[in-house]
Order: sequence, then structure tokens, then C-alpha cells
Amino acid sequence: MTIAVTGGAGYIGAHVVDALVERGGSVLVVDDLSAGERARVDGVPQHRIDVAGPGAAARLTALFRIEGVDAVIHLAARKAVGESVQRPLWYTRQNVTGTEQLLRAAVDAGVADVLFSSSAAVYGSPSEPGVTEETPTRPINPYGWTKLAGEWLAADVARAHGVRTTALRYFNVAGTRNAALADRGAFNLIPIVLRHVLAGTPVPIFGDDYDTTDGTCVRDYVHVIDIAEAHLVALDHLRRREPGTFDVLNVGTGSGASVREVLDVVARATGRRVRTVVSPRRPGDAAAVTANIDRIATELGWRSRFGLEEIVASAWEALLATR
Repeated sequence: MTIAVTGGAGYIGAHVVDALVERGGSVLVVDDLSAGERARVDGVPQHRIDVAGPGAAARLTALFRIEGVDAVIHLAARKAVGESVQRPLWYTRQNVTGTEQLLRAAVDAGVADVLFSSSAAVYGSPSEPGVTEETPTRPINPYGWTKLAGEWLAADVARAHGVRTTALRYFNVAGTRNAALADRGAFNLIPIVLRHVLAGTPVPIFGDDYDTTDGTCVRDYVHVIDIAEAHLVALDHLRRREPGTFDVLNVGTGSGASVREVLDVVARATGRRVRTVVSPRRPGDAAAVTANIDRIATELGWRSRFGLEEIVASAWEALLATR
């Protein structure tokens, strides 16, 4: 079986590729390297293609045919909420057009299975914690809308063309397997906090007046190793399903932590004082979003193995190793 991973040189993508290679089988990476790094997936065939760029569908179709690709894991996307608020048209092109071209190529090349990287951002600001896959999808920022649009398109393509497809709705991914694969972006809370702690500068808390226990946002933090393992299990499950099926699955831990609770864990893991400064709320941030993971646990037998302490410890060790 040959699997193509778009965005495979990125933070999450490289962990997925690492897990696939470790399991065995043929894997290739498609990445434009705008955020990805070749070194993360050294030794794996790499193809530099911008899936949202002109002519990408034709290039991907040719690649999939030549390499005999059986399945695609589509992670290539932009994911910064604040940036999406500032650049909604660009996010639409990057995330929706990119997904459209990828799916077009999958259909034209006869690819049987597609795993689509979605997000808990599709839920928006739910009224109750522990959202299920049936919770109404009401994104509150352009990033969330682009991911939901990708799901709609993937579902329609599955029905029309017989492609087996599953959308994995990630919650807040953090941690690392090792320093080489670590998240070097500046968009997620845990790496941002750790960089401030290392530099001795105050950590910004964007809003402390939310309707949560301590006034700060609550999120479900899931280790990237668990995310990678969920892809392997989901892909195996997908291959056993009937052609034309589409499903969505939450991928989280089932519990949440507030920003201040994360800062407490960071202080324990680093042994350093964590100074903070409260700033205004950011546009597009929900108060609390945590996962109900009953479906993925029941249907796929998957549950996360790591907690917040292990997530923070792995990210801190990687940061120290690469500074």
C-alpha cells in the first residue's frame, strides 16, 4: 500500500509520516515547504507541490498515478485563527481550493481512501463542553469555516465518486516525539508559553473574563503522538468500509484545561516562574471546547495515551535541545 501525506513535512504531518514508516509500507510526502522542513522526513520521498497553487490537481494526479498511490492523508493547510481573521480570502484559497485540487486528483487517479485533517474549530463556541460529532457546526472564524467547507466537499466527493473518506476533527495538538519533529510554529499556546518562559518574558493571556472556571479559555490538549496513532487506526478502519462512505471523528482526550491550568503545568515541568500579562481577547477565540471521544473509542478502539504533563515535558525538552 502506498500512502501520500500532503503537508507531510510539517509538525503534525512529520509525526504521521514517522508513524507510517515505523509501521512499514510505502510513504511519500507532498509539501510546498512554506512551513514544513525537509529534514523532518529525511529518507522519505518528497515532492514539492503547493496543493493550492495553479495546476496542482494535474501535478498531483500524475504523481498519484506514477507512484500507485492507494490512500492520501491530507494535512496541507493553514491553521492560525488570528491570521485567518485577517486574511479570509487567502485562507479560503489555501484550505478550500487546496482541498478541492487534492480531491480532484484523488478521483482522477483512482485513489480509494482519503483521510482529511479537520479541526474542532468547526464547532465554534459550543454551549456545552464535551462536543460530539453531532454537535452543531457553527464556526466563529474563517479558519473554522474553511475546514467545514473542506468536510462538505469531501463528503460530496465521497458520495459522487465512491472515495472512502474520514474527516478527523483534531482538538489542540501539542508535544513532540523528539526534538527533530517539534512544533516550531508560533500559533499554539504551549510552544508560545515555553518560548516566553525560556526567554524570561511575560506570557500573554488573551482574555480572563470568559465564562469558565478561572476566566481563561479551556481547550482539550492531545499529544501529537496520539494524533499520529489515530491516523493509522483510522486509515485501517477506512479500508474496511464500503466505497462512498464519509464519516467524522473527534480526536482528543475528552478533558480540558484552562490557560491558567496549562501555565501551572508549565511551571512544574520547567521549574521556572511563569509571569503573565492579561491582554484583550483575540477575535475568533471560543470560551471552551473539549471533545467527546466515545465514537472513535467505540468504532476504532482508539484512546489517547498521554496527558498534559507529558505533552508539556516533551515540548520543553525539545525546546532546550534545539535552542
